Amino acid sequence: MVNVLITGGAGFIGSHIQDSMLSKNHKTIIVDDFSTGHRRNLNKESTFFELDIRDDALRDVFDSHRPDIVFHLAAQMDVRRSVREPTYDADVNIVGSIKLMELCREFGTKRIIYASTGGAIYGEPSYMPADEKHPVSPMCQYGISKHTVEHYLELYHKNYGLSYLALRFPNVYGPRQDPHGEAGVVAIFSLLMLRGKQVTIFGDGSKTRDYVFINDIVKACEIGIETDVVGVYNLGWGSEVTDFDIYDTVRRHAESEIPPIYAPTRLGEVERICLNASLAREVLKWEPTVALDEGIKSAVSFYRDHMEEFQI
Repeated sequence: MVNVLITGGAGFIGSHIQDSMLSKNHKTIIVDDFSTGHRRNLNKESTFFELDIRDDALRDVFDSHRPDIVFHLAAQMDVRRSVREPTYDADVNIVGSIKLMELCREFGTKRIIYASTGGAIYGEPSYMPADEKHPVSPMCQYGISKHTVEHYLELYHKNYGLSYLALRFPNVYGPRQDPHGEAGVVAIFSLLMLRGKQVTIFGDGSKTRDYVFINDIVKACEIGIETDVVGVYNLGWGSEVTDFDIYDTVRRHAESEIPPIYAPTRLGEVERICLNASLAREVLKWEPTVALDEGIKSAVSFYRDHMEEFQI
């Protein structure tokens, strides 16, 4: 058993990691300020602290619980907000992460598993699927702030011996995803269609992303604490899925016949991206297993059963 601290543990991805850690009998500490997470996602077996990662009180959590492993998912994760409020984005994502690393250094945390982004780091890719050697050229402040933390992690590893694994997430989807969060298109489309409402596609429907189901992401995080591998790894299928593909797949499982509305594209969003995860396959022995149709079917079923919990 190890002591595991999860920042952003009341969020979509963090709460699934929480359940995984508890199932393996690890002591699990959750830090979340509910800016995007929800109390309903907390497991009663976890120890919970309602804190912003920039809060000085986080030091007391480290002092009391001495985490061996930190999963760092707390972030300002909205691309559009990062464009509107770049100072806030940098303060949460960069300054907050540095404060966290300093606590890890001070209290002897062995390893950080960091949720980075593959969708926003590379910008408009010059080739696809984009691998870790692809030039980093973000189109938004969020991509810059998330990438900056990777450099700090490398520095803290070299200078202080803090082990880390940075996982560049694709578009993650599945049960519990908040329709108000970044990259929540499956949740948004599911809830709107199930309520008989029309969905909006920004652009002409040809914009692409690489979609990976939450269970596959959790598996990568589990591997992260079972190995001492250090570095940056893409996660993804390596295949493009269009916005219209998402709409059409959700529509089938939600049994909706309502056509979408098309609206202008939004500033800071890339048009096409998919991620080459061959390095993760080779080194981490990770690969996605849940096909898009199966994953969306599971997500739509979840939202059908939990519609009253989500406002949209």
